[in-house]
Amino acid sequence: MNEYSSADDNLPVAWIRGYPLYVAHVVVIGFVASMLATAVSMALGATAWFSWITLESPLVLRGEAWRIATYGLVNPPSLWFAFDMVMIMMFGREIERFFGRRKFLALCGCLYLIPPILYTAVGLWFPTHLQGETGAFALFIAFATLYPDAVMLFGILAKWAAVMLVGLFSVMALAYRDWLGGASLLASSAFAFAAVRHERGAFELPRMPWRRPRLRVIQGGRTDDPPPREAGIMEEVDALLDKIAKSGISSLTKDERERLDSARKRLAERDRGR
Repeated sequence: MNEYSSADDNLPVAWIRGYPLYVAHVVVIGFVASMLATAVSMALGATAWFSWITLESPLVLRGEAWRIATYGLVNPPSLWFAFDMVMIMMFGREIERFFGRRKFLALCGCLYLIPPILYTAVGLWFPTHLQGETGAFALFIAFATLYPDAVMLFGILAKWAAVMLVGLFSVMALAYRDWLGGASLLASSAFAFAAVRHERGAFELPRMPWRRPRLRVIQGGRTDDPPPREAGIMEEVDALLDKIAKSGISSLTKDERERLDSARKRLAERDRGR
């Protein structure tokens, strides 16, 4: 079950003129920088370096493993790229608030690596090529899993928007016979969905035999005693979640966001103390 992040893990990585800079913003800055470098290289005709970092499965299988990590650095400017950056800004920040900085980075890393690993595996049978994937859509799937009743554009709930978009992209992949692209989309989306469900306690990962169980010391009182102020905390969280479901994340004021974070931390402390 998600124990939420510590106070430090949920703080901005920096402040710029009074505005908080979070990991989701840093990810966007990195991708935008790669897009600008790609655009300048294309304008100058200096695109030879692309061939050194994009994913080419035959070359990866020959030992050029760095391509699995660098394939996403080639991002020609496009409207779709801009849309991806907006999704990371909007939905990535909310996922970061839930996971905490470190787990959010781990999630982004996994979503970034799933496509090249899949393409490389398929490359055992026939050559594959990949560049410029951002994982933004999978972050939206994670957001829709976390807040399924959040209201999106035209009053559509996030869960139905996710279902429709996954269906649409799957049909597009089918129509253009982009089997690998469709499989990559489904694999990333499934991983994002499972990651959020795991963090919310829907299932536990199998315990490895070499992992020692973590021991927790419970000080005083019975383990089944209800924690103090639990009812009040839950009422406050429920009220804020109802508002999110009706009007979306953006409807929360700064004070309400802080109260929601504070309530989450108190609940996390309660769970750790059991």
